[in-house]
Amino acid sequence: MGPGGLYHSCKQLGVSHLQWTAAAPGTGLHTWDRFSKLPYPSDKAFLYDTFPDKFMWAVGTAAYSVEGAWEKDGKGKSIWDTFTRGGTRVSRGDVGSDSYHNIPGDLRALQQLGVSHYRFSLSWPRIFSNGTKESYNEKGVEYYKSLIRGLKKIKVQPIVTLYHWDLPDSLQTLFGGWSNSVMVELFREYADFCFKTFGSDVKFWITIDNPFAVAWHGYGTGVVAPGIKNDSVLPFRVGHNLLKAHAAAWHMYDDRYRSSQGGQVSMALASHWIKPSRTRQENRKACQCSLDFVLGWFARPLFVDGDYPPCMKRNLIHRLPTFTEAESLYVNGTADFFALSHGPALSFQLINESLRFGQTEALGLRMLLYWVGGEYNNPPIFVVESGWYGSGNTKTKDAKHMYYLKRFIMETLKAIRFDRINVIGYTAWSLLDGYEWYREYGIRRGLFFVDFNTADLKREPKTSATFYSKLIEKNGFPQLPENQPAQGVFPCDFAWGVAANSIQVDTIPSQFADPSVYIWNVSGNGELKKVPGVRVPPMHRKYHCANYGSILQQVSDVHRMQVTHFQFSINWSSITPTGRVSDANETLLKYYHCFVSELRTVNVTPVVTLWQHTGKLSSLPAPMEAGGGWQSEETVQAFADYARLCFQRLGAHVKLWITLNEPNDEDLEYTVGHQLLRAHALAWHVYDTEFRRAQGGKASLVLHMDWVEPAFSFNREDSEPANRVLDFRVGWFADPIFGSGDYPGVMRTWLQQRNNTDLFSYHLPKFSDEDRLLVKGTYDFFAISHFTTSMVYDGVEDTYTFKDKLKVQLISDVTWIMSSRPNSPVVPWGLRKALNWVNSRYKGVPIYVMANGVQEDTASFKDSLRVYYFYNYINEALKAYTLDGVNLKGYFAYAFSDQRDPGFGMYGHVQEEVISKSSLAHYKDIIRNNGFLAPGTPQQHCPHAPVLLTKQPVVGFLSLIWKILMATTQARNAGIII
Repeated sequence: MGPGGLYHSCKQLGVSHLQWTAAAPGTGLHTWDRFSKLPYPSDKAFLYDTFPDKFMWAVGTAAYSVEGAWEKDGKGKSIWDTFTRGGTRVSRGDVGSDSYHNIPGDLRALQQLGVSHYRFSLSWPRIFSNGTKESYNEKGVEYYKSLIRGLKKIKVQPIVTLYHWDLPDSLQTLFGGWSNSVMVELFREYADFCFKTFGSDVKFWITIDNPFAVAWHGYGTGVVAPGIKNDSVLPFRVGHNLLKAHAAAWHMYDDRYRSSQGGQVSMALASHWIKPSRTRQENRKACQCSLDFVLGWFARPLFVDGDYPPCMKRNLIHRLPTFTEAESLYVNGTADFFALSHGPALSFQLINESLRFGQTEALGLRMLLYWVGGEYNNPPIFVVESGWYGSGNTKTKDAKHMYYLKRFIMETLKAIRFDRINVIGYTAWSLLDGYEWYREYGIRRGLFFVDFNTADLKREPKTSATFYSKLIEKNGFPQLPENQPAQGVFPCDFAWGVAANSIQVDTIPSQFADPSVYIWNVSGNGELKKVPGVRVPPMHRKYHCANYGSILQQVSDVHRMQVTHFQFSINWSSITPTGRVSDANETLLKYYHCFVSELRTVNVTPVVTLWQHTGKLSSLPAPMEAGGGWQSEETVQAFADYARLCFQRLGAHVKLWITLNEPNDEDLEYTVGHQLLRAHALAWHVYDTEFRRAQGGKASLVLHMDWVEPAFSFNREDSEPANRVLDFRVGWFADPIFGSGDYPGVMRTWLQQRNNTDLFSYHLPKFSDEDRLLVKGTYDFFAISHFTTSMVYDGVEDTYTFKDKLKVQLISDVTWIMSSRPNSPVVPWGLRKALNWVNSRYKGVPIYVMANGVQEDTASFKDSLRVYYFYNYINEALKAYTLDGVNLKGYFAYAFSDQRDPGFGMYGHVQEEVISKSSLAHYKDIIRNNGFLAPGTPQQHCPHAPVLLTKQPVVGFLSLIWKILMATTQARNAGIII
């Protein structure tokens, strides 16, 4: 018995007023503050857990959407039959999914899902053709009896909705529909019949679905039937009558049927979620008001005090009806559970600007559940509608729908486990594709695809149906061993590095560069003023690497990171502006030489990239670009000469060389890619034959390798699109070097097929025998840059992320943590899968993760997302090494500094000051432990590498700095600066 039932029992005893325990009005206001303080990003991480025992898993439909048979067997017209025949509407729900003629098909679908409950609605005009009991229609009643018998046979409990928007048209014509208070008695009469006729087999009743949409959009905006608009008072009168009609039905059940049938009754209340546009209290109050106008409009009278929210009363004044004291008591407490509807039937579609109160709408089911729990004294909540949708063209591969369903279910689980909200059931919407109200057949919400072009409206399970059935079978998302953090260490010689796209280059020595004399205006504004005509005599001393302040600063910052390796790119067009090594910039070469030698001084191994792909911006010497770029053989040969120069001048200090960094840009022409492969190979052979023996280094290239996961993993064919993408993205460059010496067979077959069928011209060059020998085997290790993961399948849902050349759709799982970079979610396990793919395909090749990082706000020095990112990605790398046997040699965090790689750095900057971010301290801890030590485990014992003594120039420089500081102090006291 709900609180309303308790009220009714007291009324029979002569008690005129009952106060039951309820939440203090407005308690939900704390929701936004609470969620803003939860730990980020760990609170956003996926929750592996299961739902409580006896949790109710349901799926639902609405009569007008799916039944069809709009005028068959004595059914009367509904307001939707009339509404869809007027205005600009182009289709109707006359046939829908034809469930009226296909009960066996619907039952089979329910069995496939394995749900415990099925929510469906009764069509009022199918039972009473003109809306009154005198127009009783036996065939309509028999249809619902047959459906309930079928449900009982397959052990699925019905959740029956009395009214889901399809009012008998005659009641609209005669009385003005819900705008007339006569509807209260007519609805009570209809409810009485349904309780009596079907109630012995029904334990959950919904009186009215989404009264907000009925009142606001049926009688206010005119978006849904009956399509009345431009009356600012009418929606609130309609809402008032809907509440009273619901209360009448509830009391009818409580008085006559509860004791014998043992069921529960509620009203399905739909809501959006809203978040403050600014972090001020007035914005949170505006959010509260937005929810009160949509959800609180009906929830507060039912669950709090029998009256409307104060925000509505303040804003509407004379437009909002008032409850008498008796009406308030009669309405209050008439819900045995909180039936909550959430999804696209309301959110992001039917909430207009005025109801947002200047705030931002969002998809926050977990926060909505928490708000309901706080606002209404934590009632048992049954989510009676939830899900998303696909386009009208979507067939059985409905990835977007599936992943939103996953997100909403996970948010429900978090509400139960983390927030202690009493959620008792979840209803996925909808069982079948059908007529989707004001969007007609433009979207599909079904878990089962309905082919509207076939005579029998064939039903087929979508991927969302398979997902939902497996989830129900497991009762949630049970924890799997591979999702647990690993403990262990990397090998002693593991390379811990940091990467940067480039370094700061300042080739003017910082010491003694300015011979001028300055006066310090001590008594004024403190500015320095140059003394005209006065110069300090030149100091005749040799320049040393220690003279470059920019080098010393950067090397010092790298050294403080406690890394063993530092990877950066040098600039070809700056070193040889003409492309000819005879015109090399000696000053710049000297600077780079100083940089790598100073790194070695502090026991950091330089990893130097010769050429960094910069997208559409040219990074070639201007004459090379003008002469055809990489298409030209001259450029390829010039690159080999440039590589030779760098090996010669820097190689004594560089033990790892990268010829090309991320050349595998998917927008690159295949002929250009072919030339890049040849350029890499020529450079590698130069090092191998001319420098390797003396210098003892290694060389390879870095391939960009974000992981691509099949969007579905329900059969073997689901992996084909992902394999195709990986072949085109990675195998394109990797197979010629690390594999067969030729491009992947999938590339050739696919492009030939596209050329034949689509009249495209995708030219994939052929390797001559000479080039095959040149390219194959030109590596010493396999290096990847990896940042994120995407999902892929061979369908079309979003043209923006559809890759036409490969005929694949890229998507993200909306349960993933999103970074500030578009389409770059945080998916740690993707790195492990990428490493395993390389290891399996190229049989134990040594692998370096040469760049791995996430973008975050440069103003955030407490970069918690990056801390989370590094911990979890490196942990997945450890799993690849310790559990999977991947020959992983090193890991390089990206990036060194925001100054060169904005948003990625572990060093931030405030004017000239270098700031260490939180992520740097955490990265150093991982390096110090060489991985992840289990509690109580002793430190790994590794033989120490020989410590290089600090070079004499550095010692001299530090001594000189001290002398300068002393001289500066003395000069300042005298008012002169030298």
